[in-house]
Amino acid sequence: LSMLSPSRFALQCLLREFSKITVSPAQSFSQTASKNTVVVERWWQVPLSKEGRPPRLYPRRHRVYRLVEDTKHSPKMDKMELILTQTVPKLGGRGDTVFVKKSLGRNKLLPEGLAVYPSPENKEMFNEELRQLREGRVEDRIQTRTGKLTVEYLKKCHVEVGMKSNVKWELTKEVMCRQLLLKLGVFAPPHALTLPDEPIADLGEYWCEVKVNGIDAVRIPVSVVNFIKPRKQRYLNRLKRQAQEQEQEQEESQHPKDEEP
Repeated sequence: LSMLSPSRFALQCLLREFSKITVSPAQSFSQTASKNTVVVERWWQVPLSKEGRPPRLYPRRHRVYRLVEDTKHSPKMDKMELILTQTVPKLGGRGDTVFVKKSLGRNKLLPEGLAVYPSPENKEMFNEELRQLREGRVEDRIQTRTGKLTVEYLKKCHVEVGMKSNVKWELTKEVMCRQLLLKLGVFAPPHALTLPDEPIADLGEYWCEVKVNGIDAVRIPVSVVNFIKPRKQRYLNRLKRQAQEQEQEQEESQHPKDEEP
């Protein structure tokens, strides 16, 4: 028997054990998708090739990339984008895209079916639904949440229009649109307004009907008064307040409060 040196014997044992190992490349990689994304671009652009031929790549040049974005170190958004499936107070109505806190979206809106993710399919579905509501029959339309709030606001409003007495004028729909925007902050196109059949050319009390989204109509009282310059109007308002304060002081002096013992 030939005696082997300790180093040579150890080497043979190592080779014998290594030959028993079966390497499986497919099992050495993780099957889960990476959560981080790195965006790169070629340092040199690939030249255009002739029609019907693949682009010609140069190994040393066109395999060099530069880093564009690393999502691992990008700032994370504190809010998530969702599409509401029904009216949610203080957020919006059905089909509105909102940005809410992740805790609110994951714990309330999504589990309760109040919202869905803004996928292309969901966006297309709500856009088609909105188109049908706008182009369909009036009786089939549904008022939006903003429209409902506008209707409730207009029911409490009163418009005062100042017109000059020394100039011939007429209160038209265009003039009324401007007055609604200046006095109430509401934009209404002329085709959404309805005025009395008789032309408004004198001072007095009238009305104006506003149709919100072509569904609900609200009749607003309109007072046509003599036009007063803003500076003079402020002066008259100050005089009126002073007169009211004087009357209040006189009443207090005539009826003094009982002194406590």
